[in-house]
Amino acid sequence: MGRQVTQKFLAEGYQVVATLAPHESLAVAERLSSQVVDVTDEAACAQLVADTVEQHGQVAVAVMLVGGFAMGGVIETDGSLVAKMMKLNFESAYFMARPLFAQMAQQPTGGHLIFVGAKPALSPGVGKNMLAYSLSKSLIFRLAEHLNEAGKACQVRASVIVPSTIDTPANRVAMPEANFADWVSGEDIADLMAFVCSPMGGSLRETVLKMYGNA
Repeated sequence: MGRQVTQKFLAEGYQVVATLAPHESLAVAERLSSQVVDVTDEAACAQLVADTVEQHGQVAVAVMLVGGFAMGGVIETDGSLVAKMMKLNFESAYFMARPLFAQMAQQPTGGHLIFVGAKPALSPGVGKNMLAYSLSKSLIFRLAEHLNEAGKACQVRASVIVPSTIDTPANRVAMPEANFADWVSGEDIADLMAFVCSPMGGSLRETVLKMYGNA
C-alpha cells in the first residue's frame, strides 16, 4: 500500500519523502526521495522530520502506514506479543506524529496527519482472535482524538482511514479461497487519503472513514 499511496501523492503534485525498511527500495521518480528509517526509534523519527523540514521548509501531509499483524485471543496472547504489536502499530505512529505535530503547529497553514486504523480495533467480535493487534490499533483512534483536540487552534488535523481486508499479494496468498472482490484496494485507500487532504476535504474534522468494502 505504501507504493500506491506514494504514487497517488506524486500524481497530486506533492513532493514525497518515503521511509523504507532496510530491505526495501523505490524506483527513482521526480519529486520523490526516500530514506531508510526505523520508525520504532523515537530519535530516528525526530531526525527524519528535522531533515525533511531543513530540505523542504515544511510538512503539509504525513501518512503513517507502518504496522504489523498477529493472531491470537486472550489465551494465546502473552505480554511479549502485546509489546511487539504496540511497538509496530502504536509507537511507530506516535513517534512520527509527535515531531510532525510540533512542526505543523508552527506552520501558518497547519497540516494533516493520516493514520491507518483497523476494523478489529472497533469491533470486539471481529478482533477477538487478534487481541494484541486490536489493542494496539485501538490506540490509534485515541491518538487521533488527542491530536485533533490539540490541533484546533493551529489548523492541524488528524484523520483515521479504517480498511477491512486490503487486497495485497500477501493477503491473497494467505486467504486463497476468499472473494478478493470484497476487499479494499490500495489504490482506493490512496485516493481517499488524497481526498481528505484536498481542498474538497478541507472542512472535514475529527475524521474516521471506514472502508470496509464487502468484507
